Amino acid sequence: MLNNKVLQKIVEIVSEENVKLDEILKNHTATKLGGKADYFVTPTTVEQVKNIVTFAKEHSIPLLLIGNGSNMVVKDGGFRGIVLNLKKFNNLTINENRMVVQSGVSIIEASRKALEANLTGLEFACGIPGSIGGALAMNAGAYGGEIQDIIVSTVVISPEGEVLTLSKEELELGYRKSIIAKKGYIALEATFQLEKGNYKEIKEKMDDLTQKREEKQPLEYPSAGSVFKRPPGHFAGKLIQDSGLQGTNIGGAEVSLKHAGFIINKDNATATDYINLINHVQEVVKEKFGIELEREVKIVGEDL
Repeated sequence: MLNNKVLQKIVEIVSEENVKLDEILKNHTATKLGGKADYFVTPTTVEQVKNIVTFAKEHSIPLLLIGNGSNMVVKDGGFRGIVLNLKKFNNLTINENRMVVQSGVSIIEASRKALEANLTGLEFACGIPGSIGGALAMNAGAYGGEIQDIIVSTVVISPEGEVLTLSKEELELGYRKSIIAKKGYIALEATFQLEKGNYKEIKEKMDDLTQKREEKQPLEYPSAGSVFKRPPGHFAGKLIQDSGLQGTNIGGAEVSLKHAGFIINKDNATATDYINLINHVQEVVKEKFGIELEREVKIVGEDL
């Protein structure tokens, strides 16, 4: 529900060009799902982020952070409140073996910049479809590498609006988890420690990982990536495959035939289709194997 006083204050904080009303969120999510956000805000400074966070908290306005929208399903009714997008936090600098990168930069772009500087350590991220901010929050990883392997420190804003610098140890990184997600922090910037390497070798590794990803993942369709976390001692995709669920669809959402761990938006799916299919997969796997699949993707927003 739009409110003129709220709008006036947001514009006062970030200026008019950084605010959109009734922005359609499917234009900002990897699944191409999601209704309208009341206020879509793209701040350009740490002070602006801090002031938006503080204002939202003081007035009990729901606040949602969206990066590349790659690990998220936004419901068809959209989001009643402020959606914060840090795409304008896009600076990246390299000094010798250290990379300092803001949270709005895509992790794929960061891996390319590392390659250009002959730095090794970020090859694993060359196909992860998220922002640095999202990668930090979930300790993103692929093909044997994770953010925790290279992180030195991170600058965050707490839900109370406090700017903090957290060391690697303070981030409490584990499998698809961090203190950022746990405490609702907003990541602003990360410092990575990389190593000098050989351009040709780094490029070959990235090309190899890209080829593997293209062969095994349904990149031709919108999706949220891997929907479920890996259960201890098992692989989510294998359990789904062995449950005979590949190709199962609800509306326009389908369990991928290429990789059972992915649910794709195959044919103009709604968020309701996608969520109902997630729930169906969980129910069938639980029934067949007694294993509860835990979602890796976040579901946010309102029903229609």
